[in-house]
Parts: sequence; C-alpha cells; structure tokens
Amino acid sequence: MGEFNAIIYETGQGRARITLNRPDKLNALSLELQAELAEALWEADNDRSVHAVIIRGAGRAFSAGYDLAGGGASVPVSRVQDDEKSYRGYRSIDDDAWQLERQQRYRMAIFDMHKPVIAQVHGYCLAGGTDIALLCDMIIAAENATFGFPPARDLGALPNNMWLYNVGPQWAKRLTLTGDTITGEEAQEIGLILKAVPEDLLEQEVEGLAARMARIDPDLLSANKRIINMGLELMGARTLQRMASENDVRGHNTRAAQEYRESVKTNGLKATLTARDAKFGDGRARVRGPEIRDEDGKLLD
Repeated sequence: MGEFNAIIYETGQGRARITLNRPDKLNALSLELQAELAEALWEADNDRSVHAVIIRGAGRAFSAGYDLAGGGASVPVSRVQDDEKSYRGYRSIDDDAWQLERQQRYRMAIFDMHKPVIAQVHGYCLAGGTDIALLCDMIIAAENATFGFPPARDLGALPNNMWLYNVGPQWAKRLTLTGDTITGEEAQEIGLILKAVPEDLLEQEVEGLAARMARIDPDLLSANKRIINMGLELMGARTLQRMASENDVRGHNTRAAQEYRESVKTNGLKATLTARDAKFGDGRARVRGPEIRDEDGKLLD
C-alpha cells in the first residue's frame, strides 16, 4: 500500500480515520495535503469495509488554515504534465479562479462522497480548517476549540461557504465579516457544530458515534446522507460553493488584499498577520451577552 506524505490513513472497526499530519505547521492545508485528503476520502468511499470516515488533526490543532507560506504546492494536475510547457499560474483573474476551483474540487469530496464524514476538532479550526470541517456531515469539537475565519479581514473572501447553512445569515455575517472567533462550546450553541465536549472526551465521543454508524448498512447510510445533501443542493448549497471560489477572486482584488501582499513582501508573513490581528484585540466574538471590551480590545467577563 502506498503511503501519504501529509496525512495518515488507516481503517478498522468499520471506519476510516484520516489524520491531517503537518503538526509542526498546525496542519496548514497545503495543496499536497488537500490532494491526498481527496484521494483518501474516495478510497474510503470505495472500501466496502468502511461505514464512516473521521477527519482529525495531529498535534495541537485540527487545522489553522491554508498554507500561506506555499509549502507542498507542487502537485501535478495530471501524470502527463510537462515542465517544458507553460501552465496556469495566478497571472489573470481566470487563473486565480481556476486554481481556487481546483482546490475546491479536492475539498468537495467530503460533500460528494456517499459515506458520512465526522470532523473531530480540537485546538484551532481556522480559515481553511473551517472549509474542511463545515463540509463534513457532522462536527464534534472540544469545548475549548477555536472556530473562525480571520483571513476575511484582509486576504479575501471565503473560498467555501457552508456557514450560512449551519448558522443562518446573521451569525454567518457576524463571524465572517469580522474574522472573529468563537469557542467550540459557543459553536454548538449557534448550531455551527453538532456537539462540544470536554477535550479529554472528544475522541471517545467521536469514536462512539462512528461505532454506531458501523452497525448500519453502508448503502443505507449513503441513502440517508445523500437525500439530506440533495436537500442542501436544492437550497443552493453546491452552487454557492462554486460561487464562493469566484467571489474569493473578487476578494483577492480588493485594496485590503493588495496591501496584505505588499506587507508580506516587505515585512514577512508572520509580522503581517500579527499586525492585522492586533487591531482586533483578542479576536473573539461573544455568543451570549454583551461584548464589553477593555482598552486592548479583549472581552471582559
């Protein structure tokens, strides 16, 4: 059996476990990782011994977002790709849309595959991490996990957008228009995730749910997943994902995104992100009760 580089794939007890495995980068989503994730998902969907899939992260986080440093970006589009030929980069608006849609096709395997997928979220689930998690059929998170999309503050729009279908328009706007974050416990309260549990019980909770689905005929699981997803499609969910990629191109052409790129060239990525987020204090939203902040922008209890 071939080995993956950026994920760990294993099966047993009626389930497949896919672990995002770049812990030193907080499981930042490189193109390589996304391609391997899609491959593993379709392998699990094809394996008759698998009833359900669990996606989780190694180390301190589920995923802190896309790999903005460009690691793991060299993934051929096809086996006949020729280095002597000129291929798409990011030279035009259409190139940018094409590249974003390519990555989205990898992620949409979660939505399109027949078998149910559970996201097991601990630590950070930010930006691209939410693009992965929110495409899953169910999300179970640690109470102290962190959900949000900070790059919406300057880098672009969301290239996938399932927020609307989980939390409705107002909370989707509250969180994505500011890039503020909420905890796993708060995410449960607004319906962003299925359930939040103490971190030390997270794996047990997820494995328990997967074990229950392992008792069900996988073809029947498929029928019940797909009719619900068809309902989401009738509400425009799949079309919205395609539009989200094109809308992200619009975001990439804003003044804020241009200033972000210039700052990265001048000051480096870490300094740019630190300066951006410092203006937002602790960067948190509060689900219940008033948002009263101190002079540094931190929420007061």
